Amino acid sequence: MILYMSSAAPAASIIVPTFREAANIEPLTRRVFAAISEAGLEAELIIVDDDSQDGTEDIVNSLAGEYPVRLIIRRGERGLASAVLVGLQEASHDSVVVLDADLQHPPEMIPDFVWALEQEDCDFVIGTRYGAGGGIAGDWPFMRRVVSWVATSLAKPLAPLSDPMSGFFAVGRRTWEGAAPLDPVGFKIALELYVKGRCRRPVEVPIRFEKRTAGASKLNVRQQIDYLKHLRRLYRFKLPRLSVAFPLFLLACLAVATLVTVRSCA
Repeated sequence: MILYMSSAAPAASIIVPTFREAANIEPLTRRVFAAISEAGLEAELIIVDDDSQDGTEDIVNSLAGEYPVRLIIRRGERGLASAVLVGLQEASHDSVVVLDADLQHPPEMIPDFVWALEQEDCDFVIGTRYGAGGGIAGDWPFMRRVVSWVATSLAKPLAPLSDPMSGFFAVGRRTWEGAAPLDPVGFKIALELYVKGRCRRPVEVPIRFEKRTAGASKLNVRQQIDYLKHLRRLYRFKLPRLSVAFPLFLLACLAVATLVTVRSCA
């Protein structure tokens, strides 16, 4: 089945960066286009893969007979943020939605992001786990919640959003093409685009963050270190005076997190 949409319908390019996510590609694609079709929208799906060599290419080639999905394979380069930048350059439509491949971001919410971005007073849309109506499936381990709180607190001066760490977001071509030079480190490309795109009119869409059912998480200590490097760059860009105090801010957040941990274990 090939989906045909009216040329008058709002259109979006959906970018999904992948690395060894073959088991999730087919269910993700089918859920994306089921949501798009039901909402009466037009869309293309761009999968930017970091040379996984896990069957992703064959799966996408098979799905391309049913849906407007295409694959870009990067060789010799890895990283979620840079993969998204490649997808932006390849996007056919002015509105872009970005989400992870692991199905923790619900594809059924994509139409809400597209419609929100259609509003004249909106320049950035982000999915929130922490705002009213949002949530997280299951119960995160205590330390993961602490790490998330610290990471979110460190980003708040840069982006006054309830969930600035979210990887599920939408942005318009005018914003990313007009942004200051983008040089993200690690995974948090949404934060990079929000800050360097000088966004002022965001819309938050509540989402339920689901459990991963296939594949493995890419979060590790290296990614956490990269996040801190990325934050320092963004502080220097947006809040140069405050960037001098960034190490103290980091220590304060870690101190509070340690205190909370000790009290919970007492």
